[in-house]
Amino acid sequence: MLPRGDTMMGMLSARDTITRLGGLARGGRLQQLGFTRSQLSRLVRRGHIERVRDGVFAVPPLDADTRIAVAHGGALCCASVLQRRHVWLLAPATVPHVWLGHGGHPRPHPECACVSHYFRGQVPLGRTGIETALLQYRVCAGDEAFFAAFESAWRNRLIDRAARSRIRARLPETARWLVDLARPDADSGLESLLRLRLHFLGIRLECQVVITGVGRVDFVAGGRLIIEADGKENHDGTTMRHKDLMRDAAASRLGYETVRFDYAQIVHDWPTVQAAILAALRRVRG
Repeated sequence: MLPRGDTMMGMLSARDTITRLGGLARGGRLQQLGFTRSQLSRLVRRGHIERVRDGVFAVPPLDADTRIAVAHGGALCCASVLQRRHVWLLAPATVPHVWLGHGGHPRPHPECACVSHYFRGQVPLGRTGIETALLQYRVCAGDEAFFAAFESAWRNRLIDRAARSRIRARLPETARWLVDLARPDADSGLESLLRLRLHFLGIRLECQVVITGVGRVDFVAGGRLIIEADGKENHDGTTMRHKDLMRDAAASRLGYETVRFDYAQIVHDWPTVQAAILAALRRVRG
């Protein structure tokens, strides 16, 4: 039986209505649908719905980061949204990123550690979409981080051709080349970073190359230099290390030189990586 005050003749319950609105609803919208303030307050006291902040109601349970963003006065955005969608990030989002809109003000709430963003535009209720989150991430984290996240979202089929075109159109003209350079086949953000940085040096890379007797390699440069970016999640442990050594030996028999770099080197010690690649290229080119 529905709780008294949670339904009206011919209407869905408030709980069902909020669920159909996506789990969050503004009080004004609920009042337009026939629920009074006193009804909503009574349902909150009974625990049937939750008041996240003044004028915003939710159906519990609401995920923690979205609740915090709404309580902060905006919508979950930027790196927080991308991380929820399993997009590769240069640095993890350890606190909620919240879009308050241009000229918005954060609302006080317990233990606030939010990162406030003041991008222009209409702030949605709850969280932003993937396209807006990517554009926000570029402003927040920079071109390199955006490029790696964009390729990750593309590979994960989160952005189709139309979405990629819309993102490109919303970028400043000076940044649109990042979308033009992007590919859908990068296995990790490390590959994206490496390819972007070598692009700045004018080094042309063949990507995801299949070599008979070796298998698929990340990159080939100069015809005979194999460059591998070993993500920390895929190359921990002795078994993978042994397979890598076997592949490198097979490549050497075929006349290739292999240079291999891990997450820490690419992210935190790029000058050493760059110097090693340039030296290896000089060797293979004779």
